[in-house]
Amino acid sequence: MKRGSNVVPLVLPDRNATFQRLLNDVLERNRHPQGRYEIAATIESMGWNDQRVYEMFGTEDVFALAEEMWSVIEQKILFATFAKPTKPHALVLLWEMVRQFLRGLIYALPMAISVLSMLTLKFSLWSYEHLSVELATCIAIGTILSFLTVGGFTQAIARRGYFYLQLGYYNMGRKMTFSFIRMGYLTSIVVFLAVYLFNLVFLIFSHEMMLVVLLYFFFLNSIWLSVTVMYILRKELTFTGLIVLGIALVYLLFRVFGLDILFAQLISMTLVALVGLVLVLYFFKQEERKEEKGIAPRMPRLGVTIYSVLPYFLYGFLYFLLLYVDRVMAWSTNGEFMPYLIWFRGEYELGLDFALLVLMIPLGVSEVLVHQLMVSLEASQKSFWGFETAKMGQKFVREYQRMLWIISGTSLFSGVVVYVGITFADGKYEAATGHPLLGSEVTVAVFICSILAYAVLAVALMNAVVLFSLSQPRLVNRAIWPAVIADVIVGFVLTRWIEYGYAAAGLLVGTLVFVYLSTREVRRVLKNVDYYLYAIS
Repeated sequence: MKRGSNVVPLVLPDRNATFQRLLNDVLERNRHPQGRYEIAATIESMGWNDQRVYEMFGTEDVFALAEEMWSVIEQKILFATFAKPTKPHALVLLWEMVRQFLRGLIYALPMAISVLSMLTLKFSLWSYEHLSVELATCIAIGTILSFLTVGGFTQAIARRGYFYLQLGYYNMGRKMTFSFIRMGYLTSIVVFLAVYLFNLVFLIFSHEMMLVVLLYFFFLNSIWLSVTVMYILRKELTFTGLIVLGIALVYLLFRVFGLDILFAQLISMTLVALVGLVLVLYFFKQEERKEEKGIAPRMPRLGVTIYSVLPYFLYGFLYFLLLYVDRVMAWSTNGEFMPYLIWFRGEYELGLDFALLVLMIPLGVSEVLVHQLMVSLEASQKSFWGFETAKMGQKFVREYQRMLWIISGTSLFSGVVVYVGITFADGKYEAATGHPLLGSEVTVAVFICSILAYAVLAVALMNAVVLFSLSQPRLVNRAIWPAVIADVIVGFVLTRWIEYGYAAAGLLVGTLVFVYLSTREVRRVLKNVDYYLYAIS
């Protein structure tokens, strides 16, 4: 019988059973074929040809049989039944929410301890209320420079190191983490020397001032690098304990033994950094004992690693630039007394420091919301048909809208609580000491403006975490760099035209741009969430 498109194919009695066996064999060799041509290649690799498939199945050729198999596979993809994901018990769900909230809250705990220490002891691990403006300028510059230098490394550690820990590759996680720490220290040394030589040539600050800047810069870098590792190892409370230990040591050296506050703080920071690195190494060794023994996977090439973490590195730099550029604008504004290019203004800094407390509660709530969203996304891959991707996207856009309302309400509530709390403390402090806590009109104005800015920032940070969780760091950077530009422009114009306190308006405008652009990116991603889930799978 001549084969052709108009010829009725042969149908043998045992065709269905033979077809199913061959289909199973094909799927054993290729679990996820991408189309009919891949199936045809697999069939031919198993020794089948056109003549044999015609005699066995009555199809025209191998490609016709592959077309039939692909149709069956597509039907299974679209219409195979699935079980709905089981919902955890209410108490289990409540405990998970509480645990995630506390984890987010713990991120901001060291910040709260530092503020509390300043209120009660008049000093913290790296600041002191009664420092001269000259020394306060040095410490402020060293602090900002440290964040800008190692901010990218902390993000790279947080993303890449955490990635290996999640996979259970603790040995690789340790090697990767300490590679970034070494690069962080190397960069710190290069910046240290470059700034010193620059000042040596142009004499921006006196040699004594520059030495203070660079010492605080270097030792703060050491602390930030060890802190990040503790976070990815879920040892946040350990770092909080180290901060408490460092403040206690400053108290002992400064108040009890009468050592100069700068030496007391530098000694304490050195101890905190060293103990932190030792503890990090110990924690990694503990985790490595849990790792399955066998052939250890090879470390990726350095170029590949740098390429993969570069967007996170850039985000770390841009994030701290957004947070601190308003200070540079305020401190570089010409005033009645301006001996240096940058001159610390305590009234401005005080308002910002108190307003930072706004972030504590929203960070905890954000951790809960993003965790629930990721759990829901994972479950939805088993709850929607293949043709319901648009419906799935709409569902998560609505869920994200609910998240926005919750985090916005939480941020607003937190802002009100901080404002009322600090205002109440201001009255009590003035009654006890005769001096107001907030001090001046500039401090109050900066305090109110930065409360709004940090409340907005909390929403933007939730957006950033959502995009990071879906492996879209470039979209976060696309939202944050215009925010930095807006912060710089608004802050520069207002401080030069009006008064230095208006630099806080630059911070507020920058965070508004960040939240607007990041919200737009998250909505766009969630509308097509099936594509992004496929991309990271």
